[in-house]
Amino acid sequence: MRTLYFDCFSGISGDMVIGALIDAGGDPVHLETELKKLNMENEYELTFNKVVKNGITSTKFDVLLTSDAHDHGHNHNHGHSHDHDHGHNHSHEHSHDHGHEHSDRHHHNHNHDHRSYKKIVELIQSAGYSNRVEGHALSIFKKIGQAEGKIHGVALEDVHFHEVGAVDSIIDIVGAAILLEQLQIDRIKSSAVPVGSGKIHIDHGIYPVPAPATLEILLGIPIAESQVKGELATPTGAAIVAVLAEAFCTLPAMKVQSIGYGAGTKTFPKHPNVLRVIIGEE
Repeated sequence: MRTLYFDCFSGISGDMVIGALIDAGGDPVHLETELKKLNMENEYELTFNKVVKNGITSTKFDVLLTSDAHDHGHNHNHGHSHDHDHGHNHSHEHSHDHGHEHSDRHHHNHNHDHRSYKKIVELIQSAGYSNRVEGHALSIFKKIGQAEGKIHGVALEDVHFHEVGAVDSIIDIVGAAILLEQLQIDRIKSSAVPVGSGKIHIDHGIYPVPAPATLEILLGIPIAESQVKGELATPTGAAIVAVLAEAFCTLPAMKVQSIGYGAGTKTFPKHPNVLRVIIGEE
């Protein structure tokens, strides 16, 4: 049984997942080719760079939005909880690393950014992916949509992904599903998920960590204590692990076949801000 273990010692975000999967042997060319099925390639460019985080060489994945994406941007109000991916760990922020911790992405407005939950489902269903890739991507988006709907008091079909609908979150989620299939992963397990501490600034104001949507997504999932000030788990990262992991445990007994490190955007003084992925035969 080919098992993948998410070792989330510094949290988890969508871009850290993609970086770690590429670092563990995922094929970036296959990823880019498959993502073209979404017909969004005029809105983004993908970059993969090797970076060193506190002594660990890891892969940093970024979604760079093109002017096509920015043109439509109308501040998404995101407010959302979201993907705050920010600052953090997440790349997303990406490129636009605005330094600021988080605050971020959120302004970037990426385009169609008020893609509704229904529109994102149609986008993924019309791409022609395998049942496995489509099923994983839709389940992850549904998990985020339900959390957002609950927090904001709206029905799932009325949820608009300001932030999560941003191009980069679609890429992170569909990309993770594509790479897990390409790596022929039979099952996924994960460590408990540290969420960080402190507060973050998002469009709705100053929020506690974990942000409400992230916490909702992690309902029923073991959360680990962390002294780090900052957001370690983002809604996208939390949803990927909440939906796909069948067990939360210490590293299972396995014959290790490959290891990957995916870098987050932030750098912390005392520990490497990376997600470790361990693939092996159980």
